[in-house]
This record gives sequence, C-alpha cells and structure tokens, in this order.
Amino acid sequence: MFLGIDVGTSGVKAVIIAPSGAVLAQASAPLTVLRPAPLWSEQDPDDWVRATEAAVLALDPALRAAVLGIGLAGQMHGATLLGADDRPLRPAILWNDGRSFAECAELELIEPRTRTITGNIAMPGFTAPKLAWVRRHEPDVFAQVRSVLLPKDYVRLCLTGEKASDMADSAGTLWLDVAARDWSEAMLAATGLTRDHMPRLFEGTAITGALSSATAARWGMGRVPVAAGGGDNAAGAVGVGVIADGDALLSLGTSGVIFVTTARFQPNPARAVHAFCHALPGLWHQMSVHLSAASCLDWAARLTGNDVPTLLALAEQAGADCGPELFLPYLSGERTPHNDPAVRGAFLRIDNDTDAARLASAVLEGIAFAHADGLDALREAGTVIEAMSVIGGGARSQHWGKILASVLGVQLNYLEGGEVGPALGAAKLAQIAVTGADTADVCTRPALRHSIEPDPVLAERLAPKRAAFRAAYGAVRPL
Repeated sequence: MFLGIDVGTSGVKAVIIAPSGAVLAQASAPLTVLRPAPLWSEQDPDDWVRATEAAVLALDPALRAAVLGIGLAGQMHGATLLGADDRPLRPAILWNDGRSFAECAELELIEPRTRTITGNIAMPGFTAPKLAWVRRHEPDVFAQVRSVLLPKDYVRLCLTGEKASDMADSAGTLWLDVAARDWSEAMLAATGLTRDHMPRLFEGTAITGALSSATAARWGMGRVPVAAGGGDNAAGAVGVGVIADGDALLSLGTSGVIFVTTARFQPNPARAVHAFCHALPGLWHQMSVHLSAASCLDWAARLTGNDVPTLLALAEQAGADCGPELFLPYLSGERTPHNDPAVRGAFLRIDNDTDAARLASAVLEGIAFAHADGLDALREAGTVIEAMSVIGGGARSQHWGKILASVLGVQLNYLEGGEVGPALGAAKLAQIAVTGADTADVCTRPALRHSIEPDPVLAERLAPKRAAFRAAYGAVRPL
C-alpha cells in the first residue's frame, strides 16, 4: 500500500492505493484561508500539519499499517518563511496572493534574464516576488529568514526532519533554472537569497527521507520512506497518466488549470503561459492557470443561499445560455492570459428576470470562457490539444462538462478516480520511489468513465457570449 497526501488550499486529502493503483481509502480535513488585507491570501503553516494529521488518522488503521511509502503533493508557490529554529516567522503567503505586483516588475529589472532563465513572466503568485515584498515591507522578518519552503515541503520537514523539494513544485518559485532543473544563483541573488536558503532538490520519484519515529507511532505505520512528490498539478497529471508528450488534462479545483506534458522545455512567457518541470525525470509541462474555478461555485452557492450540488442542479435545469448574464470569474485576479492580480470578478447584463438559476448558469459559462482564453494562449505557443482528461472536484458535473467541451472545442475524458486529484499521483510517485517500478507501469491511465464531445450547436449558441466575455475584460479593467 502507498499513501498520497495532497496539501491543498481548502483542505488536505490523504489516499491509500493498492499496488494496482486502485484507491482503497481516502479522507480529508478542511483548511481556512486568511485574507487580512486587500489582495492578501495567507495560511498558518501549522494548520497544514494539523490537517494532514487529521486526514491520515481518519483512514483505516489496518490500511495505514500496510503502507510502504508516502508521497506528497500540494498547492504551489506558497512562501513559508522559517527562522533559525525552523519555525514559521509569519503566516505563509499563498499562490493566489496579489500584493507583490510592484516587486514583479522590479525583479525583472534587477535580473533582465528572468524570463529566459525561468521560462516564465514574473507574477505575484510566484514565490520569489513574495520574498521581495517581505524584504521591502517586513525587513525585520526578512532578516531572520534562514529557509524558504513550499507548503507541502514544510509538512515534509515536520514529518521527516528533512528540507527537500521536487523539481515540479520548485519550478513555480521563480528561483529555478527550469531547463537545467537546478536553482539559479542569479534569480536567488535578485531577491537577496542564496542556495543556503533553499531545500535540496530531487526528482519527484526520489526518496527524500523517512517518517520520524514519533509520527510513525502516531500513524500506526513503520518509518517508511517519503518521496519528493510534486506540485499539485504535476502530481494530478501523474495520477491520471498524463505523462507523454502532448498528453493534456483539465483540472477543476479551487483554481483551474489546463496542463500539457512536453518532452522539452517550451516556454511562452509573453502570454502568461507557465512552463515548469514535470514531477517525472526528463519531462516538462505547460500550463494555463486561472486563479478561480471551482472556488467560484462555492462563492456563488453562498451568495444564493445554496450548496454546490443544488447550484449545479439549478444551472442544469435552466440549461446553458438560458439568459443574457455574463460572469467574469476573476475573484482573485487572473493569470493566463492577463497576468492581472488587481482585476476583480463581475456579473454583467443582469435584469429583473435574473434568478439563482441564471446566475449559476452564468458562473459555469464564465469559468469555461476564461479557460478558453487560456487554451488560446497555449495554442499560440504551438501546442496542439484535441482531448483532455478531467480531474478535480469539478469533474463531478457532466452538465458543466458539456459546456466546457463545447466552449473549448476539445473532447473531455472523465476517468475513474479523476476526482481524487493530486493525492493519487503523490501515492504513485511514492510507489515508484519505493519499488523502483517503471513509470509507464505505475502511471497508467485509469479506466475511462465517459467522454464528452464538443456540441457544435451549443458552441455556436455560446459564441456571442464568449465574444462579449472577451470584450468585458477590457471594459472592467480600468474600473
């Protein structure tokens, strides 16, 4: 048995898989995001550890006792600042925090080769600009920083005592030479840091340490190896077999991602496309990233006094294109293709007949339109996508799938266990690390549950709304 742990934004998920890849058990524990000021998004790093403990202990003790290895996945980019005692100096600054926009521009002035070295445009979501912000606005804290870890790697430190990270997650810091798969001295220096502040780097299938005796005793398992793992999107791709050049997935979690595996490093920073290392050796990937996806459903459900299943049911009953309403899903700003942390969401064209069902339908359409913008940016980079596997909580809605497939113009494949997400990939990375098994044998694609083909009639009906959506960004941005 192998245990995968995904340190997400809204919660920590733990799964145990059999050597066949079958999911035997899963459990989760919630997390809360703190927003103490406009554009800010933070979490207490120790909450990740407590939620990890709760999720793992909720699993069957008999299955825990049979675990042979652990893999870690997690939300990317989070700046976890540790002092000399390895304790957090302040709350972690998360991936959807937008406060460091000015520092991004400054970083690219200090190091003009930023985009060449990293393959990415400097964005507030990345880790390096966050440290530049702390250096400027919290100099006393910055002076005490001895280590900077990503969220899942702080959990690793607490579980094993080791400071380590994987290539995929580290590529999102803006400190990695992504082509060389190594820390960049120049990028570190641009934020006043050195290699001494960084964890050791490993490929996702490498062992980084072992579970501590105390944790092993609490969890009822041996001092099993802990694999490097991967950032959430790369781990999610591993879980559903998106590991060959051109394989693609659509992740509908808190954020939304279109992920494409590449056999070589293919950056396109001009269109805010991300180019990172994959969690497997010798592979890279491209991503279009949208800061709000399924989180918009949670927000709209609260707004209308419903839960998410009821909201989805209302939208399905009303049908796609049921009203003129437009929704801009920029609740936390946007990355691809706008790189705009300051823009905010909006409902447009509401009238006296607008009700909860029409608002719900507009939300589903708006998220689809945003992802279509991201897919266009990937295609401009020469990427060809004809089909995508769907993972994440949003994979549960077939009605939304019909809208997405039609707007994106691609076939969507829904796989068994696709909703499990990155924790599944983390467990598979642990299996490879412990057993030495061939990647192709472990990272197989789960059984196909069903496919959704684009509906050309629906696509034609939604085309005017998509055109209005694209025009709306330029209209609301100055406001």
